[in-house]
Amino acid sequence: MNTLLLSAIAISAPVPISYLVEALRRAPEKPDRPTWAPELKYQYIEIEGNKIRYLKTGKGPVLVLLHTLRTQLDMWQKVMPHLAESFTVYAMDHPGHGFSDIPDSEYTPELFRAAFNGFLDKLDIENAIIVGESIGATLGLMVAAEHNTRVSKVIAVNPYDYDHGKGIYRSSAIARVLFSVSNLPILGATFWRLRSFPIFLNVMRGGVVDSKRLPQELMREMNQVGNRHGHYQAFMSLIKHFPKWEVVRKDYANIKIPVLLIYGDHDWSKVKEREEEQALISNVEMKIIANAGHFSSLDAAGEVVNQIKRFLQQ
Repeated sequence: MNTLLLSAIAISAPVPISYLVEALRRAPEKPDRPTWAPELKYQYIEIEGNKIRYLKTGKGPVLVLLHTLRTQLDMWQKVMPHLAESFTVYAMDHPGHGFSDIPDSEYTPELFRAAFNGFLDKLDIENAIIVGESIGATLGLMVAAEHNTRVSKVIAVNPYDYDHGKGIYRSSAIARVLFSVSNLPILGATFWRLRSFPIFLNVMRGGVVDSKRLPQELMREMNQVGNRHGHYQAFMSLIKHFPKWEVVRKDYANIKIPVLLIYGDHDWSKVKEREEEQALISNVEMKIIANAGHFSSLDAAGEVVNQIKRFLQQ
């Protein structure tokens, strides 16, 4: 009996400890300007009752940058300044990401789509060229398939719409364990409350070929952003709905505007999955970038910029 009691206590102890750890976490202050571009200032716009953070810079045809899951608009810091030389560039934080508001909602593709469509409408952006990475890329394709008249082209970098949303399981052994238990009752939430910077960094390193290409200041800030109230719950909801990002592929045949698919040769997707993606879209071109992983905007920023400019000059 004593053994069983001790075992029960040992198993259940992490749960209350995780709540204490979460309560002691300190959320970061909202920065006014990006450290990588202090001449710019973060702006906010209200969409369906939620404040969405964004940056705007440059002059010329409009590009809208959509970042990856569990990150923020600053993932484009190596790309945005170069694109701003030729384009008006917007970058936004998705709901529940970065310093956008964290709505108490289900984090389905529809939530992201509504926020992005609202962003275009509220700022009255016309002829937008969407440049998305990961879920941002899939979101761009999703909106194009629905014939949003404000969108003229899509550049999709490593779209995340395959293997029932389990692409990130291929990032690392730690990622496989962490995301596998995420949807388990009690255990999943306990794991996320006990998250740590080394674990976060391990997952991020699984998305690049060269970990030195991950800006350390950005990694620390994104880890701290996870301390915002409601953030880990929102991310758990997003994980739960990962499979729905594959379902949206059924509509890709409806895409009529030009599309460029860009894949890092070390992206989590497999060659067959990339070829299947290409076959679903009629007006499409595909390019593979050497020595680049899932976060190609950081891992191979120069080549991403080159491919974007080449495609748009055709």
